[in-house]
Amino acid sequence: MKYVIVAGGVLSGLGKGITSASLGLLLQSRGVKTTLVKCDMYLNIDAGTMNPVEHGEVFVTEDGLETDQDIGHYERFLGTSLSRVNYMTNGQIYQTVLNNERALAYGGRCVEPYHSLPPEITKRWDAAGRATNADLAIIELGGTVGEYEGLLFYEAVRRLRLKKPNDVVLILVGYLPTPASIGELKSKPLQQAVTSLNSLGLHPDFIVARAEKKIDTKRKEKISLASGVPIAKIIANPDVDSIYEIPLILQDQKMAEMVAEKLDLKLRRHDLAAWKEMLYKTQRAKRKVRIGLVGKYQKTGDYTLEDSYVCVVESLKHASWKLGVAPELVWIDAEGLEKKSGDGGEKILTLLDGIIIPQGWGSRGSEGKIKAIKYARENKVPFLGLCYGMQMAVIEYARNVAGLPHAVSEEINPRAKHKVIHIMPSQQKYLKKNQYGGTIRLGAWPCKLVPGSKLNAIYKDGKSSQNTEHLLPATISERHRHRYEFNNSYRSRLEKAGMKVSGVSPDGKLVEAIEISDHPFFVGTQFHPEYQSRPLSPHPIFVEFVKAALHSSNRPSSSL
Repeated sequence: MKYVIVAGGVLSGLGKGITSASLGLLLQSRGVKTTLVKCDMYLNIDAGTMNPVEHGEVFVTEDGLETDQDIGHYERFLGTSLSRVNYMTNGQIYQTVLNNERALAYGGRCVEPYHSLPPEITKRWDAAGRATNADLAIIELGGTVGEYEGLLFYEAVRRLRLKKPNDVVLILVGYLPTPASIGELKSKPLQQAVTSLNSLGLHPDFIVARAEKKIDTKRKEKISLASGVPIAKIIANPDVDSIYEIPLILQDQKMAEMVAEKLDLKLRRHDLAAWKEMLYKTQRAKRKVRIGLVGKYQKTGDYTLEDSYVCVVESLKHASWKLGVAPELVWIDAEGLEKKSGDGGEKILTLLDGIIIPQGWGSRGSEGKIKAIKYARENKVPFLGLCYGMQMAVIEYARNVAGLPHAVSEEINPRAKHKVIHIMPSQQKYLKKNQYGGTIRLGAWPCKLVPGSKLNAIYKDGKSSQNTEHLLPATISERHRHRYEFNNSYRSRLEKAGMKVSGVSPDGKLVEAIEISDHPFFVGTQFHPEYQSRPLSPHPIFVEFVKAALHSSNRPSSSL
């Protein structure tokens, strides 16, 4: 096994994940079997119980682990599905070591963090590579160098380099700010990050310099002199319009070749033709499609954070680019929408070509989402509801079409009379015991599509982008993350009122998708198609949604 360790300096959120994924893509395109691992430093066992405003969107693997969103980026760049072996947290490490201690796995020895935690960390890195039969494992360390909670991960790197000095490359991703009052890139913060790394007994082989613009030779010389890293191995990584440009930026600087040379990896001629064609389409896209995303996790103070819904945003981009158009995303705060009455609340909706209600939890903002759904249904605006979004669509239809004006979700009002969305029976035991983490319905589950439905036609047309070979005909596999479901006690009433159930579990007990037939596009899925969308193979549901939005009569065609 060979290893590339990607660490961060100066500040978090620089794009270590995109750098790791881009390098992985480049090496994979050159014939190196590559896998990626994300290490998060918090004590949470997984990402499932954290607020998405604080942590960003939770990504779910095929085998049902709730992870950091970087795993989603890895999958999108490599075009493959990863698993729980590709994600680890400090909490997992401590849990394993403490469980081993209780089982006398250490033979009665004193169990200390310094001696017992680093071996468990490197053991997992090795296991991730072996599980995927990889030649190379790219390990991304969350946070920044010098933070207390990450020290033992850096100690694991130090020990790994001692054991396998020719098989480990260490990359430091750091930031060069440009203070407005000075007007030039400043390298001192990055130099301090290198010093912090050196204090842990580590020296970077490469430095990836993040900045608003490409760093110049003078800055590279300063960094090289201060760090001891050769100028050729200081890689410029400036801000770009699309994260999918990063692999080509790194390729122009021969980063993959230098890493391979350091690790003695043999490379074949690169194959990035499809990736370049995808980028060419994004750059040529002039016509715009305006999509409203009605959420409640994007607002934090005066800022709007896309990371809470990053998979949905990327899926929209993939689909739009495939159709040769540029997505224009309009962020709509669900709480703000529900507080406005009459035309004032709907004014922003009149400017949209399509509306998406993404995932969510709890009662906050639910009425705003229902309001947006009602507008989309009545005004024939293409609509896509994802997980919680589907549940809100069922509630809206029950209230305003099926004659159940007080319909609601049990999650919002457990004592309501008409709970058209209720808790899954298998979940009740977990809630009674306050067992929230890792207990919901997670991972990939099969879904039978109903013949004659719009959803069935969508997957039939887009089957080339879906891996369904191992499933029965008319059956798909999609990833889930939910605790509540469609209440079958109301299925007959809703279907008689015109709502079509278009996807169910193989045993027919769980409603997985709904749609409205006499509408340009009105689809809700209990599953998350956004988890499986890739830039080179957009998810067919998003493609058809964007296609419908392009033909939307909600706005004059001259404004597109």
